[in-house]
Amino acid sequence: MEKPSLREIEVTVISAEGLRVNRKQPVKKNAFVVVRSDPFNSRSTGMDPEGGSYPAWNEKLRLQLPPHAHFITVEAHSGSKLVGAVNVPVADFAGGYLPENYLSFLSYRLRDANGEKNGIVNLSVKMKGAAGRGGGCAASSSGKPWDGVAVVEGKVSNQGIVTGVPVPYGF
Repeated sequence: MEKPSLREIEVTVISAEGLRVNRKQPVKKNAFVVVRSDPFNSRSTGMDPEGGSYPAWNEKLRLQLPPHAHFITVEAHSGSKLVGAVNVPVADFAGGYLPENYLSFLSYRLRDANGEKNGIVNLSVKMKGAAGRGGGCAASSSGKPWDGVAVVEGKVSNQGIVTGVPVPYGF
């Protein structure tokens, strides 16, 4: 039996907005972000010494994404204090009909330890490698691309390709 392979993701942490150490005090300096794909695999940005409540990093972080992962966790810190965190669903950047190596720009509301809103984080995410081989949408379960069926007036031919895309249909 083939062992499930790890997928690589490239997360660019662009910036954050409105970070506060508590409900009233804005972050002054040394903000950084940690991105986790599982408890044993994480990467962090460098500290932004001058950004305050609106830090900017624009740093690319590469992580291995286990096949069973349903989300990645993004945490904003100020010094040693956790300011806010969010769980980003893998389906937001690897699900559906997104093509291989598609770059998704995403913004998420951060929540502090009490569940209160505490800023926004802006990032981009790209699945490196094939989405169809690890967990995106695949036309076949074998991991091989599906080329469609050539059809001309009900006869099999090599003059065209017909590909169906399933869509929800309600009555």
